[in-house]
Amino acid sequence: MDTDKEYILKFAHENKIKFIRLWFTDILGFLKSFAITIDELDDAINEGVRFDGSTLLGYIRSDEEEMIAVPDVSTFQVLPWRPKEDSVARMFCDIYRRDMKPFEGDSRYILKKNLQKASTRGLTYYTGPEIEFFFFRNSAKPEILDQGGYFDLTPLDTASDYRRQTVLTLEKMGIDVISSHHEGSHSQHEIDLRHEDALTTADNIMTFKLIAKEIGQLNNIYASFMPKPLMGQNGSGLHIHQSLFREDENIFFDAGSDYSLSYEGRYFIAGLLKHANEFSIITNQWINSYKRLIAGYESPTHATWSTKSQSAFVRIPQSRLDKPSAMRVELRSPDPACNPYLAFSVMLAAGLKGIEEKYELPEPYFSSNNLDDLKKYRPLPSQLHEALTCFAESDLMKEILGEFIHSKIIENKMYEQEQFNRYITDYEINAYFPKL
Repeated sequence: MDTDKEYILKFAHENKIKFIRLWFTDILGFLKSFAITIDELDDAINEGVRFDGSTLLGYIRSDEEEMIAVPDVSTFQVLPWRPKEDSVARMFCDIYRRDMKPFEGDSRYILKKNLQKASTRGLTYYTGPEIEFFFFRNSAKPEILDQGGYFDLTPLDTASDYRRQTVLTLEKMGIDVISSHHEGSHSQHEIDLRHEDALTTADNIMTFKLIAKEIGQLNNIYASFMPKPLMGQNGSGLHIHQSLFREDENIFFDAGSDYSLSYEGRYFIAGLLKHANEFSIITNQWINSYKRLIAGYESPTHATWSTKSQSAFVRIPQSRLDKPSAMRVELRSPDPACNPYLAFSVMLAAGLKGIEEKYELPEPYFSSNNLDDLKKYRPLPSQLHEALTCFAESDLMKEILGEFIHSKIIENKMYEQEQFNRYITDYEINAYFPKL
């Protein structure tokens, strides 16, 4: 889509678009929106639209504070699931204070700021997501639609039509899909998006999550991005493939090195490993996230890297020597319930810190069945409060995200922990009530 403002205005009028939804993301990664009419579009693009900015703060909201949402015209897209006779478009927004200074609580701004830091070094950060999620019968409880497994077909993959509708809708909105398939758990699916610059990828992930839920609603089912909704089954991950380019050169690639991995690539991985516990609360921000990160379910439990292991924290996919642009680093810990803008910010900054400080990369993990081998590596946080402690004590996280978001994340997560502690779980009743 041409990003010229005049083209957008002309396109909107000629296609009889009635409403434009202005999208923004709160600190916890929830998509927020309000609508304007076509008559307000010109003023919105030029001057922004005033709204209550306290909605950006997650669970911890202060008094109402007026902010200004300025649409990013490059993100203008028509929503294909809305009726053509009353067409609706959307644009992502950047959030400003009334003095038109960027709002430090806008996670999209935080990512842009960290991407700019990389740009001053001549680097462009690309990301490609593998998004796992579930289609359930309804939103009341995780009732599965099938008992299929990894790459299964009909009749075990009964939701294949819903997945296909999701893919087709993504493509109508200009989001390229590489592949899609049934995942390893019952009623679980994966859709892989083509790599883009990190800001575009983050926008695409937010769009993806809304589309999946819209497709579910249209078919009287429910799309869930909960990290671990089913006991005894794999949870959902958001595996992120990352690469750094200096102009047209992939700086992670070196044909003469082991695994075709350059020194800068090794330093980058070492940065992810060293700071893993500090950024865990961003990539895995919910209490339920840590029900996924346990042994036996293809999820990382230690700060390891590997070329093959599905349970490694970082995996290096095999790269063709004749295609250096494909060299990448896959981070396997994040889940799809994270805020992608903040997740990409901490991942990039941790990797760049590794390059800057030339962190030493430990030996790779070879996925043996010997638990003693795994114990050589640092364990990842196994509970929310542990991850929160590491995050709260991290000067690097405060620097990357800014003091405002750093403090608000802590407040939100403490509130979540307090709310969780008020509930008595079925496990406690079943395990303790008959005995105590």
